[in-house]
Amino acid sequence: MMPHMLILLLAASAMSAPERAEAPADAFFAHLSALCGRAFEGRIVSPPVASDREFAGKRLTMHVRDCGENEIRIPFRVGEDASRTWVISRRAHPGEASAVLGLSHDHRHGDGSEDRLSRYGGASVAPGTESRQEFPADAFSRDLFARENLPASIENVWAVEVHPARKFAYELRRPGRFFRVEFDLSRPVEPGSAG
Repeated sequence: MMPHMLILLLAASAMSAPERAEAPADAFFAHLSALCGRAFEGRIVSPPVASDREFAGKRLTMHVRDCGENEIRIPFRVGEDASRTWVISRRAHPGEASAVLGLSHDHRHGDGSEDRLSRYGGASVAPGTESRQEFPADAFSRDLFARENLPASIENVWAVEVHPARKFAYELRRPGRFFRVEFDLSRPVEPGSAG
């Protein structure tokens, strides 16, 4: 009877493995949700490059503004430019009952109309960790970048980190390119000033 018990325990452990694999993404989403309604100031911590000159000397703020059960919208403001919003969402994983996280970039013009370079992003690389999720460019994004003659962006991998009470980070990596901005979660700013 003892070997049967061991087999049952091993089978139960194997059956619950997919649930454990999703736990880091769920914890990550919960950490992010806990910031809802709050805004934070940040700074670029990656080495400066010419393509980042639009950020130079400007106040960088993020505001965890719209939070739902399956989507969190985070406007990222560069000085007076409020055209960027990061969108973190729960997505169904193709072929599985579980979900992964998605990151998309919502870019708008001053009149609210959508920019031609918008909605790009990807699905998280499961399982990630409860503090860091990575998002390689998905098929929609790769097609968009090809159509807009941005071939280097096809290899984009974005990452978002949440270290409760310490740091939120947004990162972009691809061959020959690294951009990272970090926000101090220990010092909230007034949401109205963050966009």
